[in-house]
Amino acid sequence: MNYAIDDFTDPWRRPETVLLLHGNFESGDVWFGWVPHLARNFRVVRPDMRGFGGSTPMPRDYRWTLDGIVGDYVRLMDALGIGNCHLVGAKIGGHIARRFASRHPERVRTLTLVGTPPPRLDHLVEGLADRIKEYDMQGVGAWARRTMPGRLGSRFAAEGAEWWSQLMSRTPVSTQIGFMSSIPASDVTADLPRIACPTLVITNEDSLSETVEDTREWQRQIADSSLLVLPGDSHHVAATDADNCARATRDFILRVSPTTS
Repeated sequence: MNYAIDDFTDPWRRPETVLLLHGNFESGDVWFGWVPHLARNFRVVRPDMRGFGGSTPMPRDYRWTLDGIVGDYVRLMDALGIGNCHLVGAKIGGHIARRFASRHPERVRTLTLVGTPPPRLDHLVEGLADRIKEYDMQGVGAWARRTMPGRLGSRFAAEGAEWWSQLMSRTPVSTQIGFMSSIPASDVTADLPRIACPTLVITNEDSLSETVEDTREWQRQIADSSLLVLPGDSHHVAATDADNCARATRDFILRVSPTTS
């Protein structure tokens, strides 16, 4: 597993760790806008999920499970000597983070979910066979460019959309086909009431993928949680409003865990 660590805290301190979980087709590189806001207070760990970014590509017949992905991150924490962390997940990384926080409460101090889909990923199952055929025949890049406007919203710069298309197109086809053949069938509904840590959910007001009320419906099933709604129509608010999302996450962590400041 490839990972990067950003730590600009005072060298005499022992900072707490923020673990950032990226979404599908992505890598730890996507958190570039978050690092300046977080790394002065925390040690920031940005892993590339199994099969993505600089991590080893996975064969298309690999049996993906949420618990397997969570296990990868737990082993990374163990290898780095991290007892617990402030966990942040964007898009499907938030789907994985909900399972992580539910199954390993002793390892998660706070949870932030940004642009995270509903607990059931039924919307990803629709048209899945056609998407897999497109990945197989044209690679990931063609699909990424075709769908990028809806993902990044109406106000995102064209140059930025191209950067995201290029990054996503580097995802190995074998990884993507295996991942999408398995993970959309996962359901974390039962995990929500088991999440015990303070939780911040961030969405925007006009997301094309999920309404604010849809998000609020599952957010309320997490006992100690709050919802932050930002302006915009992006599906990927962690990318299109990185500064506000990162500042809100930093302030949330410092508020509920003041010893980190």
